[in-house]
Amino acid sequence: MNLMREEEVILVDKNDNPIGTMPKLEAHLKGELHRAFSVFIFNSSGALLLQQRALDKYHSAGKWTNTCCSHPRPGELTADAAKRRLKEEMGMECELRPIFSFAYRAEVENGLVEHEFDHVYFGSSDTLPIPNPLEVADFKYISMEALELDLQNNKDSYTEWLKICFDQVMDQYHKISI
Repeated sequence: MNLMREEEVILVDKNDNPIGTMPKLEAHLKGELHRAFSVFIFNSSGALLLQQRALDKYHSAGKWTNTCCSHPRPGELTADAAKRRLKEEMGMECELRPIFSFAYRAEVENGLVEHEFDHVYFGSSDTLPIPNPLEVADFKYISMEALELDLQNNKDSYTEWLKICFDQVMDQYHKISI
């Protein structure tokens, strides 16, 4: 049984109003706009915790990305989903603060399209993650300045959504005390 095919995402309009649900894989094949979230966890030194996606993910496998990202389930609050997935993917719990939202569309491999209304959350923790090996191949902490440089020099090593939202994340990082 393929659980991924059974997962449903929340389809939304351009203002993030729910308009239905669809199996996750179908939404990515059709490029349907759906609700998502991205979590960025910083340590007390201001370094960002990145994860390398598991090598057998159906898209963006092995690419580096923000601490955690996924989709809320139908009927689940986005903030609750972000906390749930942070625990499921990285084995961590901490307070998460909503920072901004953005919509993007990016073609990824295997004929799939990420078309998401993405809610971005920041959190702070010095707890080391205990990653789920089904989700995460590796993790590392990196300064925002080093990440900015690496995104310029090694852009193919990173997920599309991280590259798209990085400038906004950096802007908010400088405005907010982590």
